[in-house]
Amino acid sequence: MRASTQGFTGWHMLLATSAFFAVVIAVNVTMAFYASSSWSGLVVENTYVASQEFNGKAAAMKAMAASGVAGALTIKGREIRYEIHDKGGAPAIVDDVTLNFRRPVGDHEDFRLTLRKTGEGRFEAEHEVAGGDWIVEAVSRRNGVVVMHEAKRFDTAEFGQ
Repeated sequence: MRASTQGFTGWHMLLATSAFFAVVIAVNVTMAFYASSSWSGLVVENTYVASQEFNGKAAAMKAMAASGVAGALTIKGREIRYEIHDKGGAPAIVDDVTLNFRRPVGDHEDFRLTLRKTGEGRFEAEHEVAGGDWIVEAVSRRNGVVVMHEAKRFDTAEFGQ
């Protein structure tokens, strides 16, 4: 009986190379899937300026969140409502509310709405909101001073649209 002394052959090289590229392709497909199915970030005009302003904006958002003032958005057909209340649940005293609707990627469908006041802490407007994912930035002011500035991501399916 004779032992094989061939060692590393061309078949071994083919298998090693195929296994290497199979791993590379599998990792790329996995990363592409996660990239397309997860949060896609925001579109900004100048990324450098946005990165420089981030910490200041984050601190201001934390202070507003600590105040307990919060808003609730509802969309039914073309009717858009926004209610804002203080931490005790009472309507917050604000003069105006602006909603900036933005798509997570791209800006060709973005729009801004200034809502009309219908009662203390209650605002509404009419506008068609296309289906899919949106980021809504709500800015509430009293005497020109920002009382609440929040952004929420949602899918129109959450509102039954």
